Amino acid sequence: MRATLAGIGLILLLSACGPDESSLTEYVDELNAIEGQVTAEAGPLIAELERVQTPNELKTTMEQLVAVRIDSLAASRALDPPEQVADLHDFFVEWEAQLIPVEEALAARAGTVAGWEELSESDEMEAYRVTLIDGKQRCIEFQAKLDATAARGVFADTPWIPGEMKEVVEAVLGCDLFPENPENIWRLPSTTRPS
Repeated sequence: MRATLAGIGLILLLSACGPDESSLTEYVDELNAIEGQVTAEAGPLIAELERVQTPNELKTTMEQLVAVRIDSLAASRALDPPEQVADLHDFFVEWEAQLIPVEEALAARAGTVAGWEELSESDEMEAYRVTLIDGKQRCIEFQAKLDATAARGVFADTPWIPGEMKEVVEAVLGCDLFPENPENIWRLPSTTRPS
């Protein structure tokens, strides 16, 4: 499994927050801190998944990855996103919540199979592939929405627009944790890996 990109830096320019919610800058700073921690912990595990030689090794590494995702999900759910990014925030939190039980099921199945071919053709692996494809698509859509907001940057130097409406932040998303071709992950002939 190959992870793509080292991270995505996006420039956002979004409208003002209400008085009772986090500012966009505060929210993005907290989000970046979470993503930095996830990348530091999940990156080595994903690299390990690329090198596993047996389904049992996959099980062990996937269980460790699930623990990282559970912590990440809890931290993401604790954030108070400003109204203008709440839908985008919920979009990813919902996907991560869906991914955890899929990875748990794959780890459990990996502990019971006779070999790679059986695991590659299992319902749990197919569910994992489908969930990764969905996540990658969500990431692309998220990026497109954020890129569209960057067009508002032309107003950054306009003096009569309130400062909070010109707030510019850089968000680092965890899109680097997606495999390059999720539809093909561990889809392999039996001769590719040891049984």
